[in-house]
Amino acid sequence: MTDNKGVAEAGVREFPARSVGGGLALLLGLAGVLAGVGLVFAGATASSDGTKAGLIACGVLLTIAAVIAMSGLNTVAPGEARVVQLFGRYRGTVRTDGLRWVNPLTSRRPLSTRVRNHETPVMKVNDAYGNPIELAAVVVWRVEDTARAVFEVDDFTEFVETQTETAVRHIAIEYPYDAHEDGGLSLRGNAEEITEKLTAELAARVEAAGVQIIESRFTHLAYAPEIASAMLQRQQAGAIVAARKQIVEGAVGMVELALTRLAEQEIVDLDPERKAAMVSNLMVVLCGDRAAQPVVNTGTLYQ
Repeated sequence: MTDNKGVAEAGVREFPARSVGGGLALLLGLAGVLAGVGLVFAGATASSDGTKAGLIACGVLLTIAAVIAMSGLNTVAPGEARVVQLFGRYRGTVRTDGLRWVNPLTSRRPLSTRVRNHETPVMKVNDAYGNPIELAAVVVWRVEDTARAVFEVDDFTEFVETQTETAVRHIAIEYPYDAHEDGGLSLRGNAEEITEKLTAELAARVEAAGVQIIESRFTHLAYAPEIASAMLQRQQAGAIVAARKQIVEGAVGMVELALTRLAEQEIVDLDPERKAAMVSNLMVVLCGDRAAQPVVNTGTLYQ
């Protein structure tokens, strides 16, 4: 029984194809064509029929051989590779740019190794809490292993696009749009951590196609229109509660400071009942939404 590791190792992997500089091959090919043409002319002017036929035949064969040899010339641009096959068998990849010569009997498939972008359409999915959300992402990738990209999958571009959408959907259902608990990861609040997880998952998914994931980012993230209004109210309520909490904490500190200063400087001696009344009044003034209305007490402290 073969394990998964053995299956992975049995797959085709990229290796350099045998190639030479095309300049010398081009010169030799042109020299062969000229020599063949020269033999044909020499045979045409020969006096003997046997010599004429031999020279013409050699000239034609030499010309055909030179032309066939020059058909092995390829121009490889920067950011491009040529996948070489001989009778259906993978014989390597040419990545060296410039004019290169390989076996003319082989087929050479051009393949771009430049960096590419793929942006997913806006997808509607349910987050970890079951809330419908809309999201889209952009993925930056390039072909790293040309052999796997050509032979391991039918269409590596379509494969990357499909796996990208699958990974984005999977990440979306694993995490909530907004975390209700402190310290929990959320799509909106922890975008950097989530995109790192998306990149790692996507890299594992497209590894079979010999593709390298350089970066991934969310380009669109929002609640679905049918619940956007309700979720906006919830966010506003959460912001109000957080603001109120901060106001109350500040007010308690100010009241504590006021009572401490009054006691230290012996400005006024308050019994527990009046101290409680003062605390209540200060809390109302400090935590109220509206400005307090001053009341002048012209009587005693207890009236």
